[in-house]
Amino acid sequence: MREITLSQAVNEALAEEMRRDETVFIIGEDVAEAGTPFKVLSGLVEEFGTGRVVDTPIAEPGFMGLAVGAAMTGTRPVVDLMFGDFIFLIMDQLCNQAAKTHYMSGGKLSVPLVLRTNMGATRRSAAQHSQSLHALVAHIPGLKVAMPSSAYEAKGLMKTAIRDNNPVVIFEDKLMYQDKAPVPEEEYLIPFGEANIKREGSDITLIGTSSMVQVCEKAAEILAAEGISAEVIDPRTIVPLDEKTLLESARKTSRVIVVDEGHQSFGVTSEIASRINEKAFYHLDAPVLRMGAMDVPIPFSPTLEDITVPTPEGVAAKARLLVGGEMIHAA
Repeated sequence: MREITLSQAVNEALAEEMRRDETVFIIGEDVAEAGTPFKVLSGLVEEFGTGRVVDTPIAEPGFMGLAVGAAMTGTRPVVDLMFGDFIFLIMDQLCNQAAKTHYMSGGKLSVPLVLRTNMGATRRSAAQHSQSLHALVAHIPGLKVAMPSSAYEAKGLMKTAIRDNNPVVIFEDKLMYQDKAPVPEEEYLIPFGEANIKREGSDITLIGTSSMVQVCEKAAEILAAEGISAEVIDPRTIVPLDEKTLLESARKTSRVIVVDEGHQSFGVTSEIASRINEKAFYHLDAPVLRMGAMDVPIPFSPTLEDITVPTPEGVAAKARLLVGGEMIHAA
């Protein structure tokens, strides 16, 4: 199977859906000739024209509101938000309008809109361009939230999102745009709410989101060399969340670590750990551990920034303690 980058996978998904459905269009800052700062959309304006790849002024609340209205009246906008940190600027349009319109109209109106944006630190972009804010929108009923961990997931989840009749937010990790993975040439979609067991194991479960899936896979390799069998699971979407797969793994291994790049407090790690503690408690040999980003603004300094997010070595160290029983005594 051919290998392509995550950036190419997103580009392919958008192009295929725009060819399939003429109501699909892209709107955002620097999406046309510039192809976004990360060049993810390069070439699309040449094929589809400026009527369907629409450059906007620097006015996030304006073009997000425009997209919500367009979605309500028969089109399928894909809104490109240059940095995930800018999501604060569009929270009313996203959370009070897009997320609630279907419910408040008694099902008469839908908002089939995709918001694609990014997340992730360690790119030396400092505190205002490095945040991972997916937990904010996952808290809002009416929104679906996808977090691709590779080019394969990026393409399949994007195509599913565009065809969904609900608003979907997709967070792509900035550092993964040039990562390659096998991607079929034939069409495929990835259903929402179906986790992927990336690696089977029997001693401990490592649940990672987005780029943290790779962190968990590397940690599993470290642990395997020491005789510890780690299962690695990628939820793919956090709304809806595939509880069944996560709980089955927790019951099998009896030990779990949840790894996410969002801030640890009040975040995705807390929610997943809580659900496992509530619904698989009597199968656990130790408390579910959480590993998220430090609760600090993301530093610009490389030395400081690198220690704010989970690493394979850090995950492996926590896993050793769980499997060895030390965390039980500590608790």
